[in-house]
Amino acid sequence: MSEQHTYRVIVRGTWDALTDEARARLLAGAADHGLTSMRFTEEGSLSYQPSPLKHFSMRFVVVSDAADGEEMAAAIAEDRAAEALRGLGHGFRDLRSAVTDLDTVKVNRKRSSRR
Repeated sequence: MSEQHTYRVIVRGTWDALTDEARARLLAGAADHGLTSMRFTEEGSLSYQPSPLKHFSMRFVVVSDAADGEEMAAAIAEDRAAEALRGLGHGFRDLRSAVTDLDTVKVNRKRSSRR
């Protein structure tokens, strides 16, 4: 079994060809999808600004084989985003991702000052 890494992936995209019904649902739910809703989850958390209703982002946690790398984590997250958005009946385009491998992140700790 290969080593697993945990990735945080932000998938960004543009709303596209939204129906009037989809637009109304997004606008009605905008308060639940603002800055305070931004969390990294396996299912993804959707955030967007209602005015103008143009772009969105989704945040995912992806656990994948380290050998597959960040590209695979991005592909998995983009697939999850597309599936979720289609399930909600929202049109979208231009998905792109930013990936962080949490297992390789260096943490710079402040040294305590001794006086």
